[in-house]
Amino acid sequence: MDLEVSPALTIPAAELSWRFSRSSGPGGQHVNTSDSRVELSWNIAESAALTEEQRTVLLSRLGRRLVAGVVTVTASEQRSQLRNREIALRKLAELVTAALAPDPATRRPSKPTRGSARRHRAAKQQRSETKRQRQRPYAD
Repeated sequence: MDLEVSPALTIPAAELSWRFSRSSGPGGQHVNTSDSRVELSWNIAESAALTEEQRTVLLSRLGRRLVAGVVTVTASEQRSQLRNREIALRKLAELVTAALAPDPATRRPSKPTRGSARRHRAAKQQRSETKRQRQRPYAD
């Protein structure tokens, strides 16, 4: 089954590789006999589903998660291998979607408006006057 990441990107099932192993956690005796932990791997470096631009972006943004150009996600939250497969597919799709998302707009610092600067100065003067009024009168 192909993995549709976005309308513009679908990863063919042939490019996805699965590995199964025994999962830790709840399950009693069942957990000792079934391979419910799922590892889903996708080779970004050799994928035919990506454009060169997408490949460059993914390789740079997922650099720390990659091993020889391959990204791997694991799922062992559920007792069922089928559910863990679905979770792994969703995790991979979310990871790739987040990595391909455009950068947020850069923040341009703004300066206070003239009115807010005036109000700020007035408040400081008021506070200063209040504190001055609290002082003991001094005799000459």
